[in-house]
Amino acid sequence: MENKVILLVEDCDDDVTLTRIAIKKNNVLNEVIVVQNGLEAIEYLFGKGKYSGRDINQQPELILLDLRMPKMDGIEVLHRIRADQRTTHLPVVVLTSSKEDIDRVESYQLGVNSYLQKPVNFEGLVEAVKQLKLCWMVINKASGDVCRNLEQTTLSVS
Repeated sequence: MENKVILLVEDCDDDVTLTRIAIKKNNVLNEVIVVQNGLEAIEYLFGKGKYSGRDINQQPELILLDLRMPKMDGIEVLHRIRADQRTTHLPVVVLTSSKEDIDRVESYQLGVNSYLQKPVNFEGLVEAVKQLKLCWMVINKASGDVCRNLEQTTLSVS
């Protein structure tokens, strides 16, 4: 059986620890890959830099993305994810401390599946991930892009 992966793009060690605990506690997915900044996320997704040997056909099942990071912010990462045919379909949940309305608006305009503001209610995070898993099952059966239609109604949690 193939290992399912969450890509966690987060530069704060405490937030990484809390997110891993929430995921593990609820048996959401098997493995969490952590990258510390936006540039490293892009390198991971597209098999560049230290990830040059990685099979880019094996993409994560979910990306948890902070917006405020060094080297490349989350909005730029989201732009690049949505601009490339190999990654445009990947579900992305933003986890951010930003209180700026423009960040929320721009994230949804770029096709984020859910937007959670830190400090995160981790039950909300787990529920958003479970809803995405349900969406993946529907997509596998219906071969449609159902997630985009559900993004603000089913998956948005505060």
